[in-house]
Amino acid sequence: MAGMKSSRRCSCSVLVLLLIHLGAALEVPLDPKILDELPQPPTITNQSPKDYIIDPRDNILIQCDAKGNPAPRFSWTRNGTHFNIDKDPRVIMKPDSGTLLIDIVGGGKAETYEGEYQCTARNDRGTAVSNQIVIRQSRSPMWAKEKIEPKMVQEGTSLVLHCDPPSGLPPPIIFWMDNSMQRFTQDARVSQGLNGDLYFSNVQPEDTRADYICYARFNHTQTIQQKQPISVKVMTLNAVNETYGVYSNGTELFGDSLVGERRPNILTPKGSSSRKTVLRGQILYLECIAEGLPTPVISWTKEGGELPAHRVSEINFKKTLKIIRVSEADAGKYRCTAKNYLGTSSHVITVHVKAAPYWINEPKNLVLSPGEDGSLICRAHGNPKPTITWMVNSFPIDNAPSDISRKIMDDTISFAKVQVSSSAVYQCNASNVHGYLLANAFVNVLAETPRMLSEPDQVYQVIANKPALLDCAFFGSPIPQIQWFKDNQGSVLHGESYMLHENGTLEIAFAQKNDSGIYTCVATNTHGVVQNRAVLQIKDPTTIIKQPRYQSVQTMGTATFECKVKHDSTLSPTIIWLKNNEELPDDSRHRPSGDVLTILDVSEEDQGSYTCVVNTTLDTNSATAVLTVLARPSTPASTHDRPDPPADLELTNPRDRSVQLSWIPGEEHNSPTGKFVIEYEEDQFEPGVWRHLADVEGIETTAELQLSPFVNYIFRVVAVNEIGRSEPSLPSEHYYTQPAAPDENPSGVEGLGTDPNNLVITWEPLKGVQHNGPGLTYKVSWRQKVGDDEWTSVLVANVSKYIVSGTPEFSPYELKVQAFNSFGAAPKPEVVTGYSGEDLPMVAPSNVRVHVVNSTLAKVHWDPVPPKTVRGFLKGYKIYYRKQGSLIKRNKRHTEMKILTFSGDKSHGMLPGLEPFSLYKLNVRVFNGKGEGPASADVTLRTPEGVPSSPEYLKITSPMLDSLTLQWAPPLHPNGILKGYTLKYQPINSTHELGPLVEITIPAENETTWTLRNLNYSTRYKFYLNAFTSVGAGSKLTEEAITVMDEAMASRQVDIATQGWFIGLMCAIALLILILLIVCFIKRNKGGKYPVKEKEDAHADPEIQPMKEDDGAFGEYSDTEDHKPLKGSRTPSDGTVKKGVSDDSLVDYGEGGEGQFNEDGSFIGQYSGKKEKETVEGNESSEAPSPVNAMNSFV
Repeated sequence: MAGMKSSRRCSCSVLVLLLIHLGAALEVPLDPKILDELPQPPTITNQSPKDYIIDPRDNILIQCDAKGNPAPRFSWTRNGTHFNIDKDPRVIMKPDSGTLLIDIVGGGKAETYEGEYQCTARNDRGTAVSNQIVIRQSRSPMWAKEKIEPKMVQEGTSLVLHCDPPSGLPPPIIFWMDNSMQRFTQDARVSQGLNGDLYFSNVQPEDTRADYICYARFNHTQTIQQKQPISVKVMTLNAVNETYGVYSNGTELFGDSLVGERRPNILTPKGSSSRKTVLRGQILYLECIAEGLPTPVISWTKEGGELPAHRVSEINFKKTLKIIRVSEADAGKYRCTAKNYLGTSSHVITVHVKAAPYWINEPKNLVLSPGEDGSLICRAHGNPKPTITWMVNSFPIDNAPSDISRKIMDDTISFAKVQVSSSAVYQCNASNVHGYLLANAFVNVLAETPRMLSEPDQVYQVIANKPALLDCAFFGSPIPQIQWFKDNQGSVLHGESYMLHENGTLEIAFAQKNDSGIYTCVATNTHGVVQNRAVLQIKDPTTIIKQPRYQSVQTMGTATFECKVKHDSTLSPTIIWLKNNEELPDDSRHRPSGDVLTILDVSEEDQGSYTCVVNTTLDTNSATAVLTVLARPSTPASTHDRPDPPADLELTNPRDRSVQLSWIPGEEHNSPTGKFVIEYEEDQFEPGVWRHLADVEGIETTAELQLSPFVNYIFRVVAVNEIGRSEPSLPSEHYYTQPAAPDENPSGVEGLGTDPNNLVITWEPLKGVQHNGPGLTYKVSWRQKVGDDEWTSVLVANVSKYIVSGTPEFSPYELKVQAFNSFGAAPKPEVVTGYSGEDLPMVAPSNVRVHVVNSTLAKVHWDPVPPKTVRGFLKGYKIYYRKQGSLIKRNKRHTEMKILTFSGDKSHGMLPGLEPFSLYKLNVRVFNGKGEGPASADVTLRTPEGVPSSPEYLKITSPMLDSLTLQWAPPLHPNGILKGYTLKYQPINSTHELGPLVEITIPAENETTWTLRNLNYSTRYKFYLNAFTSVGAGSKLTEEAITVMDEAMASRQVDIATQGWFIGLMCAIALLILILLIVCFIKRNKGGKYPVKEKEDAHADPEIQPMKEDDGAFGEYSDTEDHKPLKGSRTPSDGTVKKGVSDDSLVDYGEGGEGQFNEDGSFIGQYSGKKEKETVEGNESSEAPSPVNAMNSFV
């Protein structure tokens, strides 16, 4: 490690890293400097969609653009034959483009130009072709005139109102409205079907009306057609009988009962089963509408499987099942069940999933050097399986001139030892009954010297410890080798801190100060050498050395936050203060001044978190502190106090929008009044709520108040000093302002759709005092931003939202909302831009590739999708990845799919937390506000080996005198192929010091046990075990164990309890103790005074005088004296007798050295209070051993 650090500090070291050419084709960069100089076959860059529906009122624009060198020449075919545009004066080809402009506005007829068009772009190096573009004009026919008879239906029966819209191109959007252009409320009982018909599960009397109108909106022509109104009359029981009675002499038709309640019946689809075919990637709609009374509830299930989570939704009151991004797995039988309390009815829809061709491997352009090899792969899937056909320069390959370097094998064309003459454009067509894919891919054989594409002498500024990326974009054929040098030195710099990317970029993972310098990138191939320089400057990070601190401040006090910053001397920081992560309030009391924020006259609303954010051009830092506002004590410590409320409010000088208010200040209580706060209340919109109107300096007693029209005001005044606010004054008299037209329009106008075919316009409504008069309404206007559409407007009241239906997906609209009242209109409103609803993105990111950084980290690159295909606001990209299994055969299980999100318009992202030596599959998806687009083709990722985890466990078994056996389990995460185990061990002595370390390498061939021999007996050992792969060793597992002691020592310590002499001795001691106990009890039961007691009384030793305790005398030694210890007995060291210990214990009688027993059981000698052992007078025999001492002698 030290060596690595020293090498990093070597300022004169040189980095030489090579980008190795692995034989892959070279991508030609879209750099004008390159494209203008290199010969290149044509490439189609822009073309109209395959199915192109045009507005017959507009000019026709058929797009076809291509790049190449020399510049391509363009031609067109129409319906398979050459289209001579020079003979048609209405057709113009744009300069430097193949785009056709057909004049329709000037008198041409759109239907004349319907047909199938194909563009051809050619130059000296080949020919590229566009898709076959089918031009059809949009049609919005009207309904055929018909006479619609009124529908008379009995209450409770079902009803279907047929729309039968004319077949337009594209199909129209259907909706039902009444004569007032208001949509009908739909619910579980009444709803519109996918075919546009209006279904009633059961009719009710309120369904009677004469203006059921079906509308068809044709988006391309921006027209709406309507059907003749349909009249529906619902007949109640009485009405039915009366009607029938007119024609049948009063005989009742239905008796006394209505149409009865009934079990559900499926209205659509018909029958018990049906079939539906859908294409992969499209949206599947399954519909099931039922009649019945009560209204049935619909539920959906899939037979033999689950509905696809996250892609399925139930719409139209559960009558329609919607599945997005359909895949082959969605095929099967779907059952809809209609249910009410009387029974159920069901219908089974069998779904077949087919697929238009989709790419598995789209052919890519090949740039080769003379003599190199390459291949074009054209691989597609579909259902049915697509047919692959090849063309070269727009001609079938079978009819093209032969090329000895070319070999065709189904979906692959391989090239060997190409020459410049091999350059051409190849077309691959994959087609089936559901569609086709056409791809152009050129083979461009070049011999070019290296070129640098990055700007020379670029200066890179990077914060220390952050990654530094030095660009070296290059081009050459053959692909050049890239070498990086530092400070014009020649020595090679090794180390893991440097990484060279395939595009030539040098990455320094953790840049340090000593990495500053001049770097040179050198590109070399067989045709030449070129170099470029870059300057790297490492800057110190911006740090906050004094962070703002938490503060508690009383109201009307001052709070100060400091934020001291240390930064690189060449960078200029800016400091921004935030409150609760938002901008500071627009309040003069908040005074930010660089690194200091001062808050004057603190109030409760100032409480919260305050953050200083420090920004430089390279980095940012922040720190946060909290301000707590405390209430002032209710009883001031001094004679200062809040002022008294103002009095005698008077209104003078009345005008339409102003009035003068005057007042008399109250007592200030030794603290001058700083300001007066004027508040108002109005009784029309928010009665009882006082609002702030104005602040006046404390020396003023009058104020000119600016007012709004159409408000009935009353006012009050509050005085404020350093101590606080006074109580409010008594309110003034009422003052009513005259109404007028609104002064302002609603704010916050926005437009954003919630569905692909609507636009939701919202705004902040005017407050009550902004109405300025009665009858407030809003005029909502909108039009498409692109084109010259007229404004469409509607007047609404008491709402803040309006929904425009039938809009094209994600189209910009101009919006405005203007306020009106009974006295006129507000000023001209501001026009804002909104967007209709987003739809899911159409295409997947392409060219997904993966660069493995290390065993746990990979970098994923992709080509962003074209903006037009996003069909919404681009939110970012998501990488879906899943571990397929370990590369070790014994572990092949799949894991849960993981998702990593990258916000914004990104083209790459890091994939961390991977498991070493594993196989992953991943794909990339773009997402907008609506959801995710289709997934890219799966890419396989293999991570290299890493170091393993520690063994699962380690235990010691079979301890012997000089050996121990170790058992373990392999690591749960080998992270590669295990090569073996490293076992280290060392002895530990009695003072816990470690002895010498011994290391053993154990092979991994199924070895999970190991026996260590020739160890020391009765010794503790510490063991360390870790596994290793070819990359290195993993973490250690430790354990301790002891060998058994010497057998002779063990025998002496263990076998003594089994010796016969020891057992006999223990029995003798037990017998002696039993005899002593019997003698003791016999003597005590005789009663009376012992002779020694008489001797005690004669001597009258004060130490043995009777003591009184609780008025009880202990003057004699008798069988009743159970609580007085005998003199000479063993007592605790403090001279007390422990509670609960018997006074007749063997300790008292057996261990006292001052007395012996006579034959009659009396004591020999006198009692003594001494604790030392003395010679017994009159008896020279030795002391009999006490049982306790006898026991202790053997321990």
